[in-house]
Amino acid sequence: MSDQVVTRFAPSPTGFLHIGGARTALFNWLYARGRGGKFLLRIEDTDRERSTPEATAAILQGMAWLGLDHDGEVISQFEGAARHAEVAHLLLAEGKAYKCFSTQEEIAAFREQARAEGKSTLFRSPWRDADPATHPDAPYAIRIKAPQDGETVIRDQVQGDVTIRNDQLDDMILLRSDGTPVYMLAVVVDDHDMGVTHVIRGDDHLNNAARQMMIYEAMGWDVPVWAHIPLIHGPDGKKLSKRHGALGAQEYQAMGYPASGMRNYLARLGWSHGDDEFFTDEQAKEWFDLGGIGKSPARFDLKKLENLCGQHIATSDDAALRQGIESYLAAADLVPLTQTQSGDLERAMYCLKDRARTFPELLEKAHFVLTIRPIDPDEKAAKALTSVPDGILEELTPQLQNASWTRSELEEALNSFADAKGLKFGKLAGPLRAVLAGRAVTPSVFDMMLVLGRDETLARLSDAAN
Repeated sequence: MSDQVVTRFAPSPTGFLHIGGARTALFNWLYARGRGGKFLLRIEDTDRERSTPEATAAILQGMAWLGLDHDGEVISQFEGAARHAEVAHLLLAEGKAYKCFSTQEEIAAFREQARAEGKSTLFRSPWRDADPATHPDAPYAIRIKAPQDGETVIRDQVQGDVTIRNDQLDDMILLRSDGTPVYMLAVVVDDHDMGVTHVIRGDDHLNNAARQMMIYEAMGWDVPVWAHIPLIHGPDGKKLSKRHGALGAQEYQAMGYPASGMRNYLARLGWSHGDDEFFTDEQAKEWFDLGGIGKSPARFDLKKLENLCGQHIATSDDAALRQGIESYLAAADLVPLTQTQSGDLERAMYCLKDRARTFPELLEKAHFVLTIRPIDPDEKAAKALTSVPDGILEELTPQLQNASWTRSELEEALNSFADAKGLKFGKLAGPLRAVLAGRAVTPSVFDMMLVLGRDETLARLSDAAN
């Protein structure tokens, strides 16, 4: 086996990138990237009836949003069908597999009789040791010769050693009677040919590992390191499903969660590094290991996701945040920012990004810099405006015209004005928020004035006074 770590993510293109699949991709990405290895992407599109180009595109878009870059070209499993069949015929030629002429009807009849007699329904083909001279001129499947005694041990990095009695394994079909390879064969051949050293996937595939090991061993190939991770459950402890809300990675993008926060949250969903909750990509790559993955299903908690996203927004680079917001607006099919708005937003970011957990929350705080005059106050802001004595905003304008436009000067001018009028500054702040932003909840009045500049601030005050 290669010294270089090679992992892969191998989704079926039958729908969006499920949040569970996104976490599997993330774990594979982190494990490879933290060790200077390769992270490969294979689309398991052998189910031609259910696989769609739209689903493949959705998977690629979801991974692009999450920043999970892969090495090399995207591999199509379907396109490797000839190679998969070649391996089945090789095993047949070496006597490690055999031709099975049993029909579907015969297999169904065998199982029905076994059930009626209370016996195992595991199909034992009468053709396993049949003399080739007795073979009919009829379609046949190729089955692998499974070991009939002893045990198979799956040495799993998450689940520990899992032992399966070999008499519980059937002679798995490798090639169907129409010549098409089965999924179990395709997975093993692809993983071997791609040089995959570590298979990190959902624990719903755990039992598949024993059957896939038969092919590795029959071919004399190195068995990869197995790591079967528990599935994600909803807050109610049941398997995550549509009833719990959004399931697809792109749905979370369209709701305005930052990709960095989602990566952090998904990494913590079933894996831990001490008590660390908030961490960067670089820390995650450095810390991530298979030993930190728990055996129990993780529970998806929207509040924890929002909390982490808020921390990532607060600590993100302003330009990166602006780009993330522009991508969010496109994903949510909302009106894009103009060039001027984009620049203004980035300039204002320092007073917007604290305590915003999602991009919609941040954009609501940014309303003051994205809107244009005349400002149309919402209901709460309009109410604040009526609480200010008549003419007071008009009197404020000359005080600000003469102020040096720095935070300390603005604070001094506004506080002095409030004192002169016998008001606490808080009584003045509400109406000023309404005038400058048209909203009751905004960044500080001083930050808004600094971002808007002298001319725009005074123009908004003038509009309100008239």
